[in-house]
Amino acid sequence: MTVRLVYEEGTVRITGGDALDDLPFVERDARSKSRRAPAHRYVDLLGALDERGVAYEDRVFALSDLSLDSTYQLREYQRAALDDWTAADRRGVLASHASEGSRPLACRGVLELPTGSGKTVVGIAAMEALDTPTLVVVPTIDLLEQWRRELEREFDREVGQLGGGEQRLADVTVSTYDSAYLRADELGDRFGLVVFDEVHHLGGEGYRDIARLLAAPARMGLTATFERPDGAHEVVEELVGPLVHRIAVDELAGDHLADYDIKRLTVELTPEEREVYERHQETFTDYLASSGIQMRSGSDYQELVKRSGSDPRAREALLAKQRAREVMMNADEKVERLESLLDRHRGGGEAASGPKRRRSRRSDDRVIVFTAHTDLVYRLSERFLIPAITHETSADERREILERFRSGEYSRVVTANVLDEGVDVPDANVAVVLSGSGSEREFTQRLGRILRPKADGERALLYEIVTEETAEERVARRRR
Repeated sequence: MTVRLVYEEGTVRITGGDALDDLPFVERDARSKSRRAPAHRYVDLLGALDERGVAYEDRVFALSDLSLDSTYQLREYQRAALDDWTAADRRGVLASHASEGSRPLACRGVLELPTGSGKTVVGIAAMEALDTPTLVVVPTIDLLEQWRRELEREFDREVGQLGGGEQRLADVTVSTYDSAYLRADELGDRFGLVVFDEVHHLGGEGYRDIARLLAAPARMGLTATFERPDGAHEVVEELVGPLVHRIAVDELAGDHLADYDIKRLTVELTPEEREVYERHQETFTDYLASSGIQMRSGSDYQELVKRSGSDPRAREALLAKQRAREVMMNADEKVERLESLLDRHRGGGEAASGPKRRRSRRSDDRVIVFTAHTDLVYRLSERFLIPAITHETSADERREILERFRSGEYSRVVTANVLDEGVDVPDANVAVVLSGSGSEREFTQRLGRILRPKADGERALLYEIVTEETAEERVARRRR
């Protein structure tokens, strides 16, 4: 009996033959009297059949060529990234069916490129190279709209949209992670290529199912910061492919991105703030010492959170850590130092130094202030009369603020995390990081917000304000 493969609700259903029972990812399904493999193991399944010389009828996909053609001319570093991704093809051209033109290359892997370096361009070039129905998955509505507009412009065709109030499928479709999660089992045989923008989001527990339920043989992950502190990037490697190309910010600075300077400024806690900080920090460290938790990774923190549900001392320690962090990040002297920086970049002011040239700070400096807490955003907005963008800001209001920032009507904005990624932020040349998570990912994302090339080789400048003799300062020093 001929082996037949079909896609069914996030799985590949296998009928006929007994040659696959020893594969760890194939299970018997008594209800349908067949066998099943997870959809994301489709390429592995074909490989096993070919290696064993088993004849089979593959009805998982019926894809057609789209004649995709863009006007992009890739820069050298973008071409190198794309070449490394295509070189990661896991099974060649799925050789046994190459003549049918029914299936793309099985290229899989993640590309790590700095913010502003053109990750979207590389993704579109991959779509053009494979010329197959493609699903692009993004984390925010802003990115959904950006990708859709870019794809419509480059390919001059209808582009489907899942999310943002629309549920419209096409051969080229852009979806939010949330919409793709809800509909992945019905989309699994529609697309030969899936592009995960900001692919580190795929490591989230629920979002992983998107990649598991799709049979797409070709998979590309795009990110500026691949590794996750909780280690979930290892799951992404399993579902999308390994990190196949990485470009550091410094490799592009000065040529394709702006040169930049980072200035770390330290401030002191007031005596009152120091007393509160030390008291809560001591409660936290005392619990760690007695519990055996080392706090060396994100999983250690998750263990503390888990214990806090049943252990009153663990809950006390967790709350103490949060309160110490709030004192550290919202220190009064940080606000005073911010005031001096805003005055400095209002016009005239300090010269930016660097190996290329010295340039005076100009009156059109555009400054983004980053904080960790929404309450502080509103306090700074009120004190310094700066437009605020938080998760509470409506999409229309955010667009208006950013458009005025782009035009120069506003020269500064203050935000808490919202502008870290997934939003098209107009050119800025100065960033002030008052507080944050301390993670390498967050720092890199915020630096990327000011790295778009500047006129006349102007250097970007990032200030990081940290409190002395606190966990914040220790984390900042490790990053250097």
